[in-house]
Amino acid sequence: MKYPTKHQRVLIIGSGGAGKSTLSRTLSRLWELPLIHLDAMYWKSGWQKSDKVDFIERLQLELEKPAWIIDGNFDSTLEIRAKYADLIIFLDFSNKLCTYRVLKRTIQYRGRTRPDMGEGCPEKVDAEFLRWIWRFPVDARPGIMNIMIQSNVNSIIFSSPSQLKKWLRNCKKGQSSLK
Repeated sequence: MKYPTKHQRVLIIGSGGAGKSTLSRTLSRLWELPLIHLDAMYWKSGWQKSDKVDFIERLQLELEKPAWIIDGNFDSTLEIRAKYADLIIFLDFSNKLCTYRVLKRTIQYRGRTRPDMGEGCPEKVDAEFLRWIWRFPVDARPGIMNIMIQSNVNSIIFSSPSQLKKWLRNCKKGQSSLK
């Protein structure tokens, strides 16, 4: 059964380990919207980066489609994505929780590629990534908040997993309001 939503272009953003991919899969099924994982779009086999121009061109093609859910940060493209979105969901969880989840995920997917990652990119964690997560509230959050304010797009900020779970229960009941 499709659960109603007025939103057709949804961005899900947050720190690594916040649960963006899990939420995006859930909402994609619930709202029957196509799903795009930015990590899968960007990373090539062996953790090779995509050419930035090529990545932005492919992203632009996706953004112009009438409906989607896109998960991922890629701060350099957030402003562009926000212009096309009609809903931004920001998982603004603590850096402690996100770090724990990334370490847990690393063990769970050790030696394998996650479904939301580029093919041939087995799960890994390094000091640089952990530092990015730890510093996310200071380094990335202010810019995200600024873009959300400037974009004038409907936004939801969840500061805890329990808030998100409550909202998801309401979505499943057909009450996908922003409250």
